[in-house]
Amino acid sequence: MNVPETRWLQDLQRLLPIRSHYVISGAIRDSFLLPLAAQDASSGGGGATLVPFNRALWESLKRLDYKLLLIYDPVDGLRVYPDESAQRDLATRLFDVKLADGCQQISLESLSKLMKKLSAEREMRCALVLDFASRITRKAEQLGEAEHRFFVAAEKISLTASAIVPREVGGAPQYNPILWLVNRAQDLPSWFTLDSERVASLVISKPDFEMRQAAALQLAPLFNGYADAATAVRTQFVKSFTEGTEGMSLSALSDITELADRQKLGIADIEDAVRCFKIGALDNPWRKDYLRKKIRDGQSFIEDRVKGQHPAVVKTLDILKRSVMSLTGAQARSGGSRPRGVLFFAGPTGVGKTELAKTLTQLVFGDERAYLRFDMSEFAEEHTSARLLGAPPGYVGFDAGGELTNAVRQKPFSVVLFDEIEKAHPRILDKFLQILEDGRLTDGRGDTAYFSETILIFTSNLGIYVEDNQGNRSQNVKPGDSYETVEFKVREAIGNYFKFKLSRPELLNRIGDNIVVFDFISAEVAAKIFDGMLRNVARRLQEELGLQLAMPATVRDELLARCIRDLSNGGRGVGNQLESNFINPLSRALFEQELEGKQRVSVTAITEADKVISLSLQLA
Repeated sequence: MNVPETRWLQDLQRLLPIRSHYVISGAIRDSFLLPLAAQDASSGGGGATLVPFNRALWESLKRLDYKLLLIYDPVDGLRVYPDESAQRDLATRLFDVKLADGCQQISLESLSKLMKKLSAEREMRCALVLDFASRITRKAEQLGEAEHRFFVAAEKISLTASAIVPREVGGAPQYNPILWLVNRAQDLPSWFTLDSERVASLVISKPDFEMRQAAALQLAPLFNGYADAATAVRTQFVKSFTEGTEGMSLSALSDITELADRQKLGIADIEDAVRCFKIGALDNPWRKDYLRKKIRDGQSFIEDRVKGQHPAVVKTLDILKRSVMSLTGAQARSGGSRPRGVLFFAGPTGVGKTELAKTLTQLVFGDERAYLRFDMSEFAEEHTSARLLGAPPGYVGFDAGGELTNAVRQKPFSVVLFDEIEKAHPRILDKFLQILEDGRLTDGRGDTAYFSETILIFTSNLGIYVEDNQGNRSQNVKPGDSYETVEFKVREAIGNYFKFKLSRPELLNRIGDNIVVFDFISAEVAAKIFDGMLRNVARRLQEELGLQLAMPATVRDELLARCIRDLSNGGRGVGNQLESNFINPLSRALFEQELEGKQRVSVTAITEADKVISLSLQLA
């Protein structure tokens, strides 16, 4: 197996002749894939091994004739690597290291002297690693006196150190490097990293596809069933393992392998193993047989609650079926980490967009309250992104995470509703690019929320009203327009909004053809909505007051006419009119009555005088 070169080690070797100090951040706690020595590779194991930072650094420097590493951290103090007698004796002779139980506690002043001695050492090549260097100071920009002296000395040492000329003819001079391992570069005083031209900053990035593939090949024999699998099955396993761990460290791949062993998961279950590691749940509701049956019978269930939106319901179910069949993003080389489904509900207000989201949640998870709803009008300012997605590292509140990332980590299998998405600040919308493409988002704490098992629903009123070049607002579609006209104009307006107003066509491209346009409700549909709301009123009267509601057909028809005369606000408008024309006058009339012992209330007439609506009641 050809092992890809580790980038940060290549950069270090390239810079050793010209840099004496290195501030190394990023994935410093990851494992690194290195080729085995010939004698080790002969025993099997694919010719490579996963090793921690110190081992990777040592194997790289050893080939350049470095004799040892000195490793310091604020807890254990100083120790020698590798912990072998030859290196210990050499450290004692050159640097007066006095180990007790493998380590030696030293002060910052002693550490500063050691750095100076190491930089001036001409006999042997060696390196000093300052591990957990982020914890050397309490606050990088508010140093104590001893801390300040230490960093000033370190800056001076970086500038005055000289490279060692090798004994062999033709070799390049190289420094005895000092490597600072930090969580982030700003954990050290900014002047130390900026004012010295001898201090280099290296960021260890997450492994790329090639490196993860090499690691997957290395770990594959540890999975149950791999040894006996056919070549095609092995190839598919490595492909799924590599693609499913996009954005993960090599240590995570190793942990997934251990998790699979404990859970008795074989090569056929690699997707379950990866998902279990990501979201902490082995059980996958998307693969349950009962869910397929519920979705198969879902159209009547949905249309009983969301009336008059047949094309929208059919398209929504198609996308849901695609999610259950794990075919979301199947056209792409790697789509396994994307959200299970993405829906963009557009259309007039009050026609059932939010209700369909709730109904979808009820259908899939058995409880409409299980969905996660975010009102995007609350995130209209750029600074509110910290509340939704988590503050950047180092900012106030970064350790609290974001409302969205926290919620998805708690409920990885969920419907996530972003209501009125066009009201969010464009900078916040940019974050959705990563969610839609990669299915993950990392907050300020460094914790990653995975959206691969969620259904994302965006709702919007875009396209109902449009603005001209003078900022004048006009109605783009009206009740009575054909559905084809409504769909065309709404889709066109959405495209114009993302392409020209926001200048973010890439976001629209990620949403793709998942735009579901809702129609205005017709008078027939409005009548059904009205009847359903009237039944709700009758049920509430029975539950709260013990009264049975009765109403002649003529009164019902008059009330219906009042409630559906303007359908521009959809079902919500019908409800508002029912409240004004019926519920309010009914409450007023009942408030004045003695209801003790009454079991039935009949509404015999509706009258209006001086814009005040009144009901005539008979109680029995």
